[in-house]
Amino acid sequence: MTKPPADCMTKEDVRAEIDRIDQGLLVLLAERHRYVTRMAEIKTDPHEAYDPTRIEAIISKQRGRAEELDLDEDQAELIWRTLINWNVNYEKGIIAARKRQG
Repeated sequence: MTKPPADCMTKEDVRAEIDRIDQGLLVLLAERHRYVTRMAEIKTDPHEAYDPTRIEAIISKQRGRAEELDLDEDQAELIWRTLINWNVNYEKGIIAARKRQG
């Protein structure tokens, strides 16, 4: 059962809610990863994995969303840049491996 932050009276209450949220984040990250994998299957050249224009558009959008949610924009940007960098390297590896096999 979800408790709003103000209704959490103990550290255990807060930790339980953070654990619940973390589980949801993992589910969403796994779903996102499946789409990243599919994108890597569609792309034909490892250089396609890095698209600076697209990356900056994503960062700008997430900074705006973070601000709307009263979340630190710099923190959101750091999270997204880390995620994007990981995805770019992952895609490059998949595409390069496929090219070596093919």
